[in-house]
Amino acid sequence: MSRRVNDLLSNSLQEHLQTFQKVLESLVPDIERSGRVICDALNSGKKILICGNGGSAADAQHIAAELIGYYESQRKPWPAIALTTDTSTLTAVSNDLGFEHVFARQVAGLAQAGDVLIAISTSGKSKNVLRALEQAKASGCKTIFLTGALTGPSAETLASLCDVVVAVPATRTARVQEAHITIGHLWCEMVDHFS
Repeated sequence: MSRRVNDLLSNSLQEHLQTFQKVLESLVPDIERSGRVICDALNSGKKILICGNGGSAADAQHIAAELIGYYESQRKPWPAIALTTDTSTLTAVSNDLGFEHVFARQVAGLAQAGDVLIAISTSGKSKNVLRALEQAKASGCKTIFLTGALTGPSAETLASLCDVVVAVPATRTARVQEAHITIGHLWCEMVDHFS
């Protein structure tokens, strides 16, 4: 039993390290570009909206909390809203309009031109997240899509909706999510230094 557990843990940790090595080798320019979009918006008095489902909802809340509170440097609070936290809105919109509209409706009501939507989906296929991107684009927002490995037509469609796509080169949800929160922390580090 102990050998099997050790192999399981070692394999997952190796997979984690390999994913992060790929992020280091291929994603730093996209992380920097998206971080600059966030910093520029905040420096211009705009706000950050963030959405995602499940673990990505937790990441949305985590990133918003780092911006409203502070990351590592004591500094002023930045305007950031996780669209995953208002249970009355989430349940009303889901019940009345359908779950695929749960984030887009909030974007329509809260977003102003120049704001940024960070949309998070490990698969790149979450309908409610994609609808939020469409609405953000229509509202004149900058759009950042944080996702996992994309292939085929979905990659082309997303390119037209997003100012920056940050696609972690992995397909296993756990590895993608581990990279996503690290990327969120890197954005916060940029905000600490450049906003």
